[in-house]
Amino acid sequence: MTHDQRQALLDILRHAPLDIGGDIGEQRVIFHDMIASVPLPEDVSTNPGELGGVPVLTVETPHIDPSTVILYFHGGAYALGSAADGAGLAADVGRRAGARVISVDYRLAPESPYPAALNDAVAAYRALLDQGTPSAAIAFVGESAGGGLVAATLVAIKAAGLPQPSSATVFSPWADLTVSGGSAAGKAAVDPALTADGLGRRALDYLGDTDPATPLASPVFADLTGVAPLLVQVGSYEILLDDAVRLAARAAEHDIEVQLQVWPGLPHVFQGFAAMVDEADVALDAAAAFVKAHLGVEAAPAPAERV
Repeated sequence: MTHDQRQALLDILRHAPLDIGGDIGEQRVIFHDMIASVPLPEDVSTNPGELGGVPVLTVETPHIDPSTVILYFHGGAYALGSAADGAGLAADVGRRAGARVISVDYRLAPESPYPAALNDAVAAYRALLDQGTPSAAIAFVGESAGGGLVAATLVAIKAAGLPQPSSATVFSPWADLTVSGGSAAGKAAVDPALTADGLGRRALDYLGDTDPATPLASPVFADLTGVAPLLVQVGSYEILLDDAVRLAARAAEHDIEVQLQVWPGLPHVFQGFAAMVDEADVALDAAAAFVKAHLGVEAAPAPAERV
């Protein structure tokens, strides 16, 4: 990656009109318009549907294996975005991994607070299993809040007695809704997109009176024993750096196969800028390789409880 590439990306994000903690209605429009300004490639097809009563968007590219599925969770601090808004990055992951993508259009806060998004994620996964797709043929991928939702969903499906997917990959996960990681302040000066105050406002929208340290809202505090192999990617120029590092450490503490990749000088969900930043392209290839390496592999049984 050249200095010019990184600087151009940081400048774009610093001057973007999005305010993550701003008025919900206004920011939803801005978020959508920013993403819609980059059209999907012509060979990407998107088809709306539903799984378990939850709206989803199937995203396909040529030469994929339709029997393998990436269940995708978009970002937006639990209040912004949609499956359609996340289709560009979802399609890029699916293309590289050679898999069909089903992006979950989970309900948003504040209209539908916690645990609505989590319930939708579990319902969509359960329905996919009920349709006959084996868990070994499914991978979870999520970005930002969707990354935190991936981790929370792994814990929730374990509690529900459902099999784990083959793997889980998260980009810049928002995994601590207490916003208490040291990078919330330590990286504030270099993060061009997020602020701790803004995330705090969105956390209140999502949680209401729920304790933000609730493990199924903030999976850095969860028991991750027995969850799927995990890949965590994060940029060093983001206030959620500690969320990613602590999530990976938590997985390691609970004997989970985990990889943590920290990309120096890059911002939140930099993978979405693979067309302009070389290292984003490399990161997506690494993520796709992780997904492909685990697809078709049955999850190992959870280890016995420690005494």
